[in-house]
Amino acid sequence: MSKNLIEIIDLEKTFFLSDVVQVRALKGVSLNVQRGEYIAIMGASGSGKSTLMNILGFLDTPTAGRYILDGIDGSRLDIDQKAEIRNTKIGFVFQGFNLLARTSALENVELPLFYKGDITPKLLTSKAQQLLARVGLSGREDHHPNKLSGGEQQRVAIARALINDPAIILADEPTGNLDTKNTREIMSLFTRLNREMGITIIMVTHEPEVAEYTNRKVVFRDGLIIDDSKVKKTKKRGTSRVHV
Repeated sequence: MSKNLIEIIDLEKTFFLSDVVQVRALKGVSLNVQRGEYIAIMGASGSGKSTLMNILGFLDTPTAGRYILDGIDGSRLDIDQKAEIRNTKIGFVFQGFNLLARTSALENVELPLFYKGDITPKLLTSKAQQLLARVGLSGREDHHPNKLSGGEQQRVAIARALINDPAIILADEPTGNLDTKNTREIMSLFTRLNREMGITIIMVTHEPEVAEYTNRKVVFRDGLIIDDSKVKKTKKRGTSRVHV
């Protein structure tokens, strides 16, 4: 089995805004991600980081180049096959949580597996309960999103992302709607999941304080990677700081 969970080779993405206007969002990007890595994708607005994440999640298609996830070449997949990959190999965590308002925390977590129909209701509920406990929400299973804090809602979203035992979690600004306290708690949770479960995590963030929790940073500018390096941490007042 290859150590690389992700292989990106000369990836390009061009958006055609009109017959004469084109925007090259990615300009020949190459990147490898090993299993168990914890990576921050950084860069200014328009740098290409969000375009890359959409391609990684099979939500968009590159104009040129190759994207291989867990040995599967995305360029050879049709729409239905890409949907299957999203449902089985990728867990998504979004800035806005994306929870169903009229559904309990437990039911929100169950949802991705519920429609697959290859697990009994009893086992599904048990697995969802275990995941909610892992993210620190035991006793909150029956609460609806409007009865949960922002940090708690994001914990539900993380548990939901884990329900399919994904090969990778893609997190898009997961702390963007959280205050400082909840940001630290959510990032500590991601770190623990990466260390204890070996889950590969790729996270888009514009905040250096968030990136400091990861082990590798990939910085984009104008559709190109300008920095790909380990996060350098130094102790300062009991916390680590990242240099970006």
